[in-house]
Amino acid sequence: MIEDKKVVLAGGGLVGSLLALLLGKAGYEVDVYEKRPDPLMTAPEKGRSINLALSHRGIRALKAAGVEQEMMNIAIPMKGRYIHHEDGSNSFQPYGDEGQVIYAVSRADLNKTLLNKAREAHNVNLFFNERCVKVNIEEFNIEFENKQDGTIKNKEFSVLFGADGAFSQVRSALLPTSRFNYSQEYLEYGYKELTIPSDSGVHRMEKNALHIWPREKFMLIALPNLDGTFTATLFLPFEGENSFASLKTDSQVEAFFKKYFADAADLIPELNKQFAEHPTSALVTVKCYPWVYENRIALIGDAAHAIVPFYGQGMNAGFEDCRVLYDLITKNGSLKASLQEYQGLRKPAGDAVGQLALQNFIEMRDLVGDKKFLLRKKIEAKIHHKIPGYLPLYSMVTFSDLPYHEALDKGKKQDRLMEEIMKIEDVEALTEKREVWEKIEELVERGLGR
Repeated sequence: MIEDKKVVLAGGGLVGSLLALLLGKAGYEVDVYEKRPDPLMTAPEKGRSINLALSHRGIRALKAAGVEQEMMNIAIPMKGRYIHHEDGSNSFQPYGDEGQVIYAVSRADLNKTLLNKAREAHNVNLFFNERCVKVNIEEFNIEFENKQDGTIKNKEFSVLFGADGAFSQVRSALLPTSRFNYSQEYLEYGYKELTIPSDSGVHRMEKNALHIWPREKFMLIALPNLDGTFTATLFLPFEGENSFASLKTDSQVEAFFKKYFADAADLIPELNKQFAEHPTSALVTVKCYPWVYENRIALIGDAAHAIVPFYGQGMNAGFEDCRVLYDLITKNGSLKASLQEYQGLRKPAGDAVGQLALQNFIEMRDLVGDKKFLLRKKIEAKIHHKIPGYLPLYSMVTFSDLPYHEALDKGKKQDRLMEEIMKIEDVEALTEKREVWEKIEELVERGLGR
């Protein structure tokens, strides 16, 4: 008879390693199987995003696992967006109130930190180079093939978690089950990462900001790294006039960057070499349901709800999955007794954060340099500071614990409200004319149901 507290995790990436820590902390014996080599022994896998944005939801989950301080040691605070306009000018847009920041963190460094912490736990076992080849959902066992010697391991489990990413093998095993819904949708955009080198270990642009070059139909962003470099990511359509398909020669790449991202091009000395050698990756949104099968198999993180990266919430949403589940286990005293409740809480959130990420792509790509949009943000910030109960959507998503679906619903209502406010005559004279603010205040109070 298998012990009830025996848990197997397929996937030892960011979400899998954090989940292992939290389940171990809750008293479960956890075996983690990861198809990639031990990251302490090898270089990061090519083609995966190098650095990520960590915010409140993710930090809260790391704190629950006892690794908040270790995370802070490898993270760089970013206070807002540093916008590089097409005319060569720059502007800065704070993320939130004074002191509210998000953090740039290396995917590899954070994964190593979590795995190191897991190695210290007496009830967490890590196995690398182990590829899932079969999940037997009737017998409740899973097979792994060792990528080095080809040996097969068959593991029984009390509970199995699929934390194995957007193309989850565990999820694939659930596809034939009755009434399992699944969809994946790719954007017409891809992305390519480029490195902006340091100046003898010093950052060559503002360090404490996320840099954006918004160009309407495409964009470039850059996040800082601890070694003084920046990881720049070009988001571009696969096909069309300005696309990856149109950039086939060195001269085409150089002309494109000089025209649209001149200051960035000057900071990348080996632009053509990097552009040719670094992979172009696709962007996919995954939805599925149910996430839980027979209270014995469950999906978590990208395996349940892969999203595009434009709200910086993919990792944070996966970490919040882990934290919510841990809180439920603590409340209920049982993992199996918590799985349905976990699914009920997180499925609507997963769908909503996927929609929010797609919406924010338009904002980052098209709007952050638009004067009308910036005026609207300025007005919204004043409303937030002057009228209790009004919180901008970005703050709800990034700096609060409000479930993503509730934030999305509130954001839609506030969007309609802001559309009315922007119709007020002389709204741009907000700070000079008292009557303008009074009209805004009246609309907001009515919109808040007061």
